[in-house]
Amino acid sequence: MELRVERDSDVDNWKEVILIYNSALKQISTKLEILNDEFQHVHRYNPIEHIKSRIKTSESIVKKLKKNGYESTIENMVKYINDIAGIRVICSFTSDIYEIADMISHQSDIKIISVKDYITAPKLSGYKSYHMLVTVPVYLSDRIVDTKVEIQIRTVAMDFWASLEHKIHYKFEGNAPVYIKDELIECAKMVSDLDAKMLLLNEKVQSLSQENNCNEQL
Repeated sequence: MELRVERDSDVDNWKEVILIYNSALKQISTKLEILNDEFQHVHRYNPIEHIKSRIKTSESIVKKLKKNGYESTIENMVKYINDIAGIRVICSFTSDIYEIADMISHQSDIKIISVKDYITAPKLSGYKSYHMLVTVPVYLSDRIVDTKVEIQIRTVAMDFWASLEHKIHYKFEGNAPVYIKDELIECAKMVSDLDAKMLLLNEKVQSLSQENNCNEQL
């Protein structure tokens, strides 16, 4: 399965589209790195553990287009597929997720198209993450292209669970045995409990640290 590329101009268009999406990912990644550095400067703390980015493969794009009843053309790809460019932000605590999302939303050149909060409302599978669909302007030599990027923000524990769930989904082509699905849901609950306990522990540590600083100043 391939995207329909019939002429040399289509090949050039495909290369340009990928260039634009890669440029959008670079811009978002740089913004996040700067925000993380600023947070460290102001608060002596980094909310972002690490950042992953990827461009969806042509095979995945074609599958998604066909699933939604669209022809496999470059035009349809750009118009209907929102997650061609994806960036995943991994953080330590659930509170960091909303802090990062807030920082992103305050960037003047980033436009928020939609938000899906799978943390307060997890999927039936147990999946948890915070999704933002945004556009960022990519400045070419002759024009500006507002380009869609999907941002997923999650904790280390959520990312570990999601990685396993993804492997299982493709291993069984979406039809995993019921007992495996049930165990995944149970693991998701354990991940949620772990995140909550880690956040509470971190808050206690921060509180004690502030108390010690106040005592030292007296």
